[in-house]
Amino acid sequence: MLDTAAFVARFNGSTSEFRDNRRAIVPAAKLSEAASALKTEFGFDMLVDVTAVDYLEYEGATDRFGVVYCLLNTTTGERVILKTFVNDPDPALPSVYSLWKGADWMEREVFDMFGIKFEGHPDLRRILMPDEFTAFPLRKDYPLKGRGERHNFPVITRAES
Repeated sequence: MLDTAAFVARFNGSTSEFRDNRRAIVPAAKLSEAASALKTEFGFDMLVDVTAVDYLEYEGATDRFGVVYCLLNTTTGERVILKTFVNDPDPALPSVYSLWKGADWMEREVFDMFGIKFEGHPDLRRILMPDEFTAFPLRKDYPLKGRGERHNFPVITRAES
């Protein structure tokens, strides 16, 4: 079983727990090393999800984005959340694709919605929005009604599809 406090101490991080969710928070510079340790030393062999949170105007936040990796040890059923932070203007993190192939589309989605780049990703391109879309719709500074982009989307009727 992972001793979260001892684990994050190795990476100059911190820990938090809410209900049964244990979180290991590590600096972005230590993300690759921490993720690798969780897989190879502690058996977290499944990446369940990768997502991001925009902390723009969030009281007490020192970084713009939090990136969250939900991991599972399929042998023991143990779960842990690995979290790190990045800032604007050019948020980037190392890709975990080399550890978990399932990160492929998850990292692409975070890139597409938040604009966070994953260095070393084999195919980092938009996955939900059109290639020519220039904004990142899940950022807090993106207007709720959009910027008029959807008026330029092609209209495809049921008969044409």
